[in-house]
Amino acid sequence: MEKVDLEKLALNGGAPARSKPLPPNYPGAVVMGEEEAVHAGQIIRAQSPFRFYGPDVRNAVTTLESMMERDLNVPYALGVTSCTAALVVALKALGIGYGDKVIVPAVTFLATAGAVVSANAVPVFADVDESLNLDPADLERVMDEEVKAIIAVPILGVPCDMDPIMDFARKHGVPVIEDVAQSCGVQYKGRYAGAIGDVGVFSFQMNKIITAGEGGAVVTHSAELYERAARYHDQGLLRPQLKERHGLNPDEETAAFIGQNYRMSEITGAVLIEQWKKLDGIVATMRSHHRYLKQALADSVPGIRFRSSPDEEGDIGSNLGIILPSAEQAQTFMKAMQAENITAHTLYGNLPVYRVPQIFHQRTAEKDNFPFNYPFQKPVIYTEDMCPRAVDLLPRTVFVPLSPVLEQNDLDEIVSGITKVYRTLD
Repeated sequence: MEKVDLEKLALNGGAPARSKPLPPNYPGAVVMGEEEAVHAGQIIRAQSPFRFYGPDVRNAVTTLESMMERDLNVPYALGVTSCTAALVVALKALGIGYGDKVIVPAVTFLATAGAVVSANAVPVFADVDESLNLDPADLERVMDEEVKAIIAVPILGVPCDMDPIMDFARKHGVPVIEDVAQSCGVQYKGRYAGAIGDVGVFSFQMNKIITAGEGGAVVTHSAELYERAARYHDQGLLRPQLKERHGLNPDEETAAFIGQNYRMSEITGAVLIEQWKKLDGIVATMRSHHRYLKQALADSVPGIRFRSSPDEEGDIGSNLGIILPSAEQAQTFMKAMQAENITAHTLYGNLPVYRVPQIFHQRTAEKDNFPFNYPFQKPVIYTEDMCPRAVDLLPRTVFVPLSPVLEQNDLDEIVSGITKVYRTLD
């Protein structure tokens, strides 16, 4: 019998490190079970899927909000339809609109910048550091008197360096929104991301840490921002249930304003209650996987370079980030890893978010490309290389997603595959 060469790349005819692909990268969805089905079924059988009224309202969204408030140590949480909705709601709670600029990191999903535009403001882009998160040292470059907020985005489970970001924001008198869409459960110096800035927003979309398919939330320490967020997410109304729950008693003649409809349904709330109960377990498992892999790979491939983090303890470990010496080597590495049946990818087509065509060319569905048509004192101009570290790091930072359902043999096979492939790079 022919001997199988375990050190030979699968691309070149060797045996792959794994006999089958890794589990899909849907951390919350892969641990869904009877609990979510039962709770959602209770809402349906009660014939009351709307949170504020019905024949037998079960208050699922309110319960979810209470759980988030308790665990994140914030006084106010508000369930909404998506994280994009949460961003728009947060921006409007802060009074952001036409004629305003908002600092956005160069590495994030389109929705972060798109929400700014949907709120009728214009994004300006700060560069990233080796965590691929917002670089506090680059904030001054894009700051001017027309900037009215900063959005910090902990990408793929790594916290942002929030102390210098908050120091900068306080110095300039602008609020900070934390977009925690990809990193529910991440911490920075013992505090949960989302509870550090002025407003935090969360995503419960399909490939997020916990999920109901769609859904989002807004959290804040400010009663004023909560009231404005609650109004904006519900056509400008402040329902009696929310007034009574938080002891709010505004004068409707002076406090009310027009909003939109971003209300979370009771079915979504029911599913997320059960998912929220599983969050700590999901995070603990991913962290354990992440730490094991980093140590094992550091031992087997001493020259390997990992994505940095400002707080390793707070990192949720949802993805292992490896920085390759060049974009060409990253492409070679990913191709070889796929043949080994190990998922490996770069982010966002290797391009900063401002390179997305509709952002880069400042195109909207509105007349005269509103809100980009505002006559800013300092015009907003995007160039391809305006955030050089993002341009450099994105095409050579490879991510391996770490599902919470991986077992020890999966981890060992990942180590074997990465080691085998990495050693072949020139």
